Amino acid sequence: MNLSFSFIIPVYNRPNEIKELLDSLRLQTYDKTFEVVVVEDGSTISSEEVIGEYVDDLAISYYKKPNSGPGDSRNYGMGRAKGNYFIVLDSDCILPPQYLVEAEKSLQEDYVHCYGGPDAAHESFSTVQKAINYAMTSFLTTGGIRGGKKAVDKFQPRSFNMGISKEAFEKVGGYGNIHPGEDPDLTIRIWNKGFRTKLISKAFVYHKRRIDWNKFYIQVNKFGMVRPILNKWHPETRKITYWFPTLFCLGLVISLLLVLVRVKIPLLMYSTYFLVLFVDALMKTRNFKVAFLSLVATAIQFFGYGYGFLKSTLYINSSGRKPEEIFPKLFFRVN
Repeated sequence: MNLSFSFIIPVYNRPNEIKELLDSLRLQTYDKTFEVVVVEDGSTISSEEVIGEYVDDLAISYYKKPNSGPGDSRNYGMGRAKGNYFIVLDSDCILPPQYLVEAEKSLQEDYVHCYGGPDAAHESFSTVQKAINYAMTSFLTTGGIRGGKKAVDKFQPRSFNMGISKEAFEKVGGYGNIHPGEDPDLTIRIWNKGFRTKLISKAFVYHKRRIDWNKFYIQVNKFGMVRPILNKWHPETRKITYWFPTLFCLGLVISLLLVLVRVKIPLLMYSTYFLVLFVDALMKTRNFKVAFLSLVATAIQFFGYGYGFLKSTLYINSSGRKPEEIFPKLFFRVN
């Protein structure tokens, strides 16, 4: 199969990050030409000067447009790309040199119209970034909900590292205007059109994610808020596992209250869970500080997501209004 790749990268006020990503693209060991499409999404801090440094080394296209969110910006870029297979990245990612080689190898062996790759913590990341990365990817937290290697046909890619064929993009109409939540919404619509998805484990990226606890909380809280909206739009995808963070937090509160009446077993179970989590994080990161902060990240993740999920579920089920009217900040106006 003749694959022609186009990287699609929306950027918003992140010239330093896009520079690191373009540096990693320049170091790809892939021996064929590939395209890089950068879409400036209404930034007030332009990346144009940075992009200009790479025009002699990369087949790069640079577009400016009014701010309309990452989903619409990805659609904008894919609509102008020249390749037949698009690779969507967040601007805060860095690619290992072999990324494209591994992606093409997997697609040639087992072609799918959409794939996702995992993310890893780069050695240059801060301890907080590494802890957040653990909480977001570990199977012991919520990292297993999207599906894994054994659930190849039902893996849910995320657009920090997602590949989608031009054919699939055109048939599903690209991303919607919800954010966050545009990734699972797109994946579900891809499935509904009869296309397969899969995980390419060797096509990983280094994803910086949020760099402080407050931003991380806001992010996971929004993730929790959009899930009931997606359940309403796509009821066939509802899972009891989406309730896990909410139930986990409620159970923790109950276990603390039970200690007051000398019932300690529930709290002991929670303590055991966090101990297992710490040991697992320590084994994977080989850093005591990162392992400890991973517990903090997990607690923030569960509470932020769980509270957002419960709040959104109650509002959506008790109101006759559309999600766009209830939570306007979760939707972008498409230009």
